Amino acid sequence: MDLKVLAFDDLTPRQLQAIYKLRVAIFVVEQNCPYQEVDDVDLTAQHFMGLAPDGHLMAYARLMVEPNQQARIGRVIVNQADRGDGHGQQLINAALTQIKALWPQTTQVNIQAQHYLDRFYRSFGFKPVSPIYLEDGIPHQDMVLHL
Repeated sequence: MDLKVLAFDDLTPRQLQAIYKLRVAIFVVEQNCPYQEVDDVDLTAQHFMGLAPDGHLMAYARLMVEPNQQARIGRVIVNQADRGDGHGQQLINAALTQIKALWPQTTQVNIQAQHYLDRFYRSFGFKPVSPIYLEDGIPHQDMVLHL
């Protein structure tokens, strides 16, 4: 998987369409969760893409800088056809490396995780910092990783 990170203004129209198509396919259709998936955070986030050799979008995450030397990983997805081959692990490991390169003063990475992925995120060192709550009808928990 070839990984690249681009600011919104550096995305081509085709890259942006692929990102939105995959995010809607998973977060809205697959998870049966109608909500405003495209938001203004996209304009300031770094878009981290995992591309297959044929160029299709295999995995994606949105990286954002936050106040107090913190960063956030959001909208983490792996294309349904590409699941089960470790692409999610590769994406998160590379996203953490990318955050350190983009924002070297970062001391904490935040994530709003779907609860069923608790063990997945714990495997990278994330720890829950909130009780489980419903976000758009799906159980979530806030987690942090101290760098």
